[in-house]
Amino acid sequence: MAIIIDPISPVAFSIFGFGVRWYAIAYVLAFVVGFLAIGKLTQQDNNKLSKKQMDDFITAIILGVLIGGRLGYVLFYNLHYFLAHPLEIFALWHGGMSFHGGLLGVVAATFIFGHNNKLNSWSLLDLLAVVAPIGLFFGRIANFINMEVMGRPSKVPWAVVFNGDTQIPRHPSPLYEAGLEGIVLFIIMLCLYKFTNLRKRPGALAGIMGMLYALFRSFCELFRAPDAQIGFLTSWGLTMGQLLSIILFFAGLLIFAFAFRKK
Repeated sequence: MAIIIDPISPVAFSIFGFGVRWYAIAYVLAFVVGFLAIGKLTQQDNNKLSKKQMDDFITAIILGVLIGGRLGYVLFYNLHYFLAHPLEIFALWHGGMSFHGGLLGVVAATFIFGHNNKLNSWSLLDLLAVVAPIGLFFGRIANFINMEVMGRPSKVPWAVVFNGDTQIPRHPSPLYEAGLEGIVLFIIMLCLYKFTNLRKRPGALAGIMGMLYALFRSFCELFRAPDAQIGFLTSWGLTMGQLLSIILFFAGLLIFAFAFRKK
């Protein structure tokens, strides 16, 4: 027996006729909570950034997430469509963001910021590795509200059907990802930051976060329907998300090893 849910409007509320979407609220919450969390972590570690540095850092991260995430989606998931409709690249309110692209954008933005401010970019990435799951959580909840990246057909008791959509019960895969990539990953990374000395090895936490995210994402992809415009990449069911996560896992492993080799 599937759980039947009435579709939720992608517009949360309107202000003077302007619709504020759940997707936008998710991003705002992610950045605000992440900003506060970074401030708290740096304060406890006696490595507090100045107010101007914090403002510049969060601005750099926002740009990295938005530009990298959107370009990643365009290049990895739907290049043919966007070549035919180039103006749609800027329509962020229609959804379509890639975590792996956003990650590349954040890494680039962090290294530029670190270089300009004479700060250790790897240590900054370690901070982001702790708070990034917060943004992943809010983003996946927005995916579920928008009925995006839904799961494969299933007969499990918690499978969901959205009224007015297909009547096929499906795994609520965005909620799986919100739990694993968001809550569980955040708890693990916070514990590693607070109760181990890994933060004294710049890059170690960033490498671990990359590896763990890759594992969690690859697992969740087993329940998530492949993108309609791509489908499975192989006859045995490899998805684009899993392929990118495999690359991310080995990149994280190299970064982790590098953190213990360098002086």
